[in-house]
Amino acid sequence: MEGIYVTIRTSLAPLAGSYNILWVSLIGSQCECPPIRSFTDDQCLLPGSSCTFLVKPDEEIGTVVLVRLRLEARPGFPNLDWHCQDVQLKLSSDDTEVECFPCHRWIRTTDGDVELRSNRGKLCIMLLFPNLTSFLQHTKTKYAMHQLRKLCLLNSESLQMLREHRATDLQKKQKQISPGSNVHYLKGFHDRTEPWTSMKELEMLFNLNGKDNTVAKYVQANWKEDAFFGYQCLNGCNPLIIRRICGLPPNLAVTSQMLKDFLPEGSSLEQELQRGTIFLLDYEILDQLPANVINGKKSYLAAPLCLLHYNQHGEMKPIAIQLQKTAGTQNPVFLPSDSVPDWLLAKIWVRNADFQVHQLLSHFLRTHMVGEVCCIATLRKLPEIHPLHQLLMPHLKNSLQINIQARASLLGPDGVFDKAIGCGLEVLPLLLARGTDRLHYTSLCVPDDLKERGLDKLPNCYYAQDALRVWNALHRYGTILGSSTLEDTDKKLWNTNFVFMGAFFKVLFVSAWVELYYHDDQEVQRDSELQSWIQEIHIEGFLGFTHTGFPQTFQTKAELSKYITMVIFTCSSLHAAVNFSQVDFNLWMPNSPAAMLRPPPQVKGSVTEEDILTFLPDVNITCRVLSVLFLLSQPSLGYVPLCRYTEWYFSSGAPHKLVEMVQKDLRDIAHDILKRNSKLELAYPYLHPDNIENSVAI
Repeated sequence: MEGIYVTIRTSLAPLAGSYNILWVSLIGSQCECPPIRSFTDDQCLLPGSSCTFLVKPDEEIGTVVLVRLRLEARPGFPNLDWHCQDVQLKLSSDDTEVECFPCHRWIRTTDGDVELRSNRGKLCIMLLFPNLTSFLQHTKTKYAMHQLRKLCLLNSESLQMLREHRATDLQKKQKQISPGSNVHYLKGFHDRTEPWTSMKELEMLFNLNGKDNTVAKYVQANWKEDAFFGYQCLNGCNPLIIRRICGLPPNLAVTSQMLKDFLPEGSSLEQELQRGTIFLLDYEILDQLPANVINGKKSYLAAPLCLLHYNQHGEMKPIAIQLQKTAGTQNPVFLPSDSVPDWLLAKIWVRNADFQVHQLLSHFLRTHMVGEVCCIATLRKLPEIHPLHQLLMPHLKNSLQINIQARASLLGPDGVFDKAIGCGLEVLPLLLARGTDRLHYTSLCVPDDLKERGLDKLPNCYYAQDALRVWNALHRYGTILGSSTLEDTDKKLWNTNFVFMGAFFKVLFVSAWVELYYHDDQEVQRDSELQSWIQEIHIEGFLGFTHTGFPQTFQTKAELSKYITMVIFTCSSLHAAVNFSQVDFNLWMPNSPAAMLRPPPQVKGSVTEEDILTFLPDVNITCRVLSVLFLLSQPSLGYVPLCRYTEWYFSSGAPHKLVEMVQKDLRDIAHDILKRNSKLELAYPYLHPDNIENSVAI
């Protein structure tokens, strides 16, 4: 080989330069050339500068597949980090064809060897050169997989990783409180460890904290109504539990005769089951869990089953509630025809159970923990130049920091779960283990989940409508027009001067991204890094369970596209739906109490309306929970809406065009949601694309 011209480019930022010495190695498909010092003693890495030198290998190295950089401290000079833009290779000084190895990151002397891959495109290096030893081995030992079942802090190596990804700078983020939410009015109740004396007291607290919250005011006005109870199951902060059933659970002690007065005239329970109008809330996952001790008082948990009917008026109404999993004489079935206090208290117990499941399973497990598992697997198994690393990291990068903060505060000793919520710290590992065992892949894939639960065609399930549209905008892929082969179209797309002329018909983001890098299914199967990534998620994250349906390998591009869409949706849209709605539906505490301080009734007629308050959390507990929910429901200062990317690789070529298209589709969705919400008595704004954060950042 005559030689290779290597150009090292330093980023333009004023602090990007360094005094340090840079060593460069070229790794080819046949052999590796020794490290070469890139410049002389009187030169340094200046911001915005480039340094070109000739590398003449002693033997044929083949195709250059990696560029290895190593920064060495210069004696007598400050050891400054260096921000490398990229490395460019040419076969001759006048060669117009340049191969780029992007970097766009800070490099330190303590990093040791940093390897870069070419951006030339379609296939991963390990797929093109399977005989090349993987350079990810040091990364695999550096990043510790944090399993779903663990609740401890990440180890020191993982904390070091967070510092390396300091561009996110989450430590500097501050929480903004909206004008209608003032934690100031909650802090003064810290020492009042007694029950509320009246609903009037609760109303006073509510008025000072919720006067500008239209949803919360609607909740306060309608929380006792059966129709609103059912509405929350579809469009509240936890729309993930309700499901249509074709037959009654054997442990639910109801008969057709008991329910006939709550069904259409002339119909029966059996007929309504056949019509698909009977739905169920089942909180059996809480059965036999020990409840927390709060303010020195024992609290209580129930595992209710709630039967609901979707009537001809488009209302979802509860028609039967059994407060414990096992039927029996001391576990009566409460009905809408029971006394007002009995029926209201039964619904409050369901809402309390929903609070526990929402916080720990629908919210923490399904979004925060799934995001953390995928984030660490991505850092361990997919190098930065891998196209799926690039696509996923904007949606995953905040997961580790926010989860560490949660474990140290909310989920730690003296945190809100320890001191204020019915599921205390003792219960967390068991409940999360049960939740992991019951977490099925289809439940995280929106079209499958909505169809399985019978929500896909309900006209007033706004969560389902919006979730499906956002999922489709991220995932679906249509027909490529105007090109004989994908490869031809791909070449056009990769041209940075490419002008979008309608060459695609409904090519939307994830599937099109996958198409850019994989010609066919066989290339997916042969990508060893990709297969290692999904294996790690399955084994370390989802504990190798086979009954949950999570894929262990990828055989097709379609399987890969669906899984990547699931990850992005989970860490952005699903989190928006279950997190940013919390204050709206929980600010009026009786609608969703975090703990219950008296046991579930074992007979009917044992409570009066005045007794309801004695079941609810104490004053200080109410205010402590609300303070936390106010913080969790507010976006951080670094808020980034869905599919708004600042990373360099989205700024040109095909990725840039795909981002433009998905943003256009999201704008259309946003317009339609605003139009629909303007006609609703109670708007559903949580999956408006502008209200969806790009990652789990709070």
